[in-house]
Amino acid sequence: MSRIGKLPITIPSGVTITIAADNEVTVKGPKGTLSRKLSPDMTIAQEEGKLTVTRPNDLKRFKALHGLTRTLINNMVIGVTEGYVKKLDIIGTGYRAAKAGNKLTLNLGYSHPVEMIDPDGVLSEVEGANKITVSGIDKEKVGQYAANIREKRSPEPYKGKGIRYENEYVRRKAGKAGKK
Repeated sequence: MSRIGKLPITIPSGVTITIAADNEVTVKGPKGTLSRKLSPDMTIAQEEGKLTVTRPNDLKRFKALHGLTRTLINNMVIGVTEGYVKKLDIIGTGYRAAKAGNKLTLNLGYSHPVEMIDPDGVLSEVEGANKITVSGIDKEKVGQYAANIREKRSPEPYKGKGIRYENEYVRRKAGKAGKK
């Protein structure tokens, strides 16, 4: 039995989950609504404030889908109640970010500013000139947008300059050795 898949999902108050045909799961909560089509092979049952996911048999494919299905539904429940946040730090002389409307402008040492538009359901905020907060209710979208921002100037190992996640550790390398 899957250690993750067998755990029931507790449904907090204020959250409603509807399961339509072909496992189309819709989760409504105080922060918004998320909908996702899940594998029709899994059986999703809702009773007394709990949601359980069961698999038809112990084939390898179903074992893999069991935990995945449960985790995807749980992420949707957490998203509509608490939401997800990713924080990024910009490190480097002259590197900075600015926000105007839904457009994020990054100055990262290139000859031109890098402009990014917030996707639907994701909000980015700039604190000071070198901290970016990406938030939203969909875990996948928040993580992907934060990764796209980080990709514009990944941290380099020699000086540590670039965009990194808040608690990310960048392993530093020694530079050139001098003459002896």
